[in-house]
Amino acid sequence: MHSGSLKGEKYFMKFEKKAIIFDLDGVICFTDKFHYQAWKALADRLGIYFDEKINDRLRGVSRMASLEIILERSAETYTQEQKEAFAEEKNNIYRELLKTMSPADLTDEVRDTLVELRHRGYKLSIGSSSKNTKFILERIGLSDFFDAIADGTDISRSKPDPEVFLKSAAKLGVAPSDCAVVEDAKAGIEAAKAGGMAALALFGDAKDCGLEDYNLKSFSDLLNIF
Repeated sequence: MHSGSLKGEKYFMKFEKKAIIFDLDGVICFTDKFHYQAWKALADRLGIYFDEKINDRLRGVSRMASLEIILERSAETYTQEQKEAFAEEKNNIYRELLKTMSPADLTDEVRDTLVELRHRGYKLSIGSSSKNTKFILERIGLSDFFDAIADGTDISRSKPDPEVFLKSAAKLGVAPSDCAVVEDAKAGIEAAKAGGMAALALFGDAKDCGLEDYNLKSFSDLLNIF
């Protein structure tokens, strides 16, 4: 692997890896708007201020941890049972919104790039904190595409803990050092690096966070480095 700098930007000629692990939301497809709408509906019902800036803090964070961030602005004290009910309420709203998704929500660029990466012999996996990962993949027509899926149902610690990516690597049967992670969130980049993996930033606050090994200009840019 050759590395250097060009106008302050990191670049690599080729990554010598065996597997690529993708975050789901904001990388393979875009469900951020549904998360925002669902959390906003819950916050409004509880009389808690919530906006897109606060929503940005929820990127790559588990559902319960996201709820705690939202409740920071509440004057009320809630029991664990109430919090779990709130999280379930949000998820029910979110899943109803997800039902509007279809294979049309997967761009040709993403689909064609994934197919070509598989053709080149790479093992491909999803590493997402979302417990709705399999449902989303089904909606966009990728339920049987990936070699492995590790999601919120497999882990007890969300990003920036590397657990979900380490689970992905284990399911693939590949050493962490042979994996590259594609992420749109800084927390995901931190998780990849903590797990001993290469970290590729695509969109979001992952870009130029200072921890990434490479900034992707587009999803198809993966074909230039693998």
